[in-house]
Amino acid sequence: MLTYNQVLNFSKNGNNVPPRRVEKTDEEWKKVLTKEQFEVTRQKSTELKMSSNLCTLYEAGIYACVCCDTELFDNNTKYDSQSGWPSFTEPIRDNVVSYHEDGSHGMSRVEVVCSVCEAHLGHVFPDGPMPLGLRFCINGVSLKKK
Repeated sequence: MLTYNQVLNFSKNGNNVPPRRVEKTDEEWKKVLTKEQFEVTRQKSTELKMSSNLCTLYEAGIYACVCCDTELFDNNTKYDSQSGWPSFTEPIRDNVVSYHEDGSHGMSRVEVVCSVCEAHLGHVFPDGPMPLGLRFCINGVSLKKK
């Protein structure tokens, strides 16, 4: 079971080896992503609160990275955090997301990125439901439902 202390350790000391790597230039990403997807995933922007239809979607399935199609989250770990963004308690596997310290905007947070293509997904917080206590607060535009 993943804990927030483990997340912090990964963010400071390195992450698990990803299952594969996908690398593209910004120009290549712009050809396959919408403007909003590019801004969020490649430039670390944040979509507007409650702007994603994924906030209220709870059908069975898997959520994958919109950039590289890596499976990231299972709907079984999705819950209504009432944060305004899709929220999950854990990733589908321990090597599909990476964690980075994020001191932007005067805050101390842990950024979550796709370990395969380094797409910005969102952040992880220690205020989720038990037993894990994690809330992966993810931009819906960075995901696609499979």
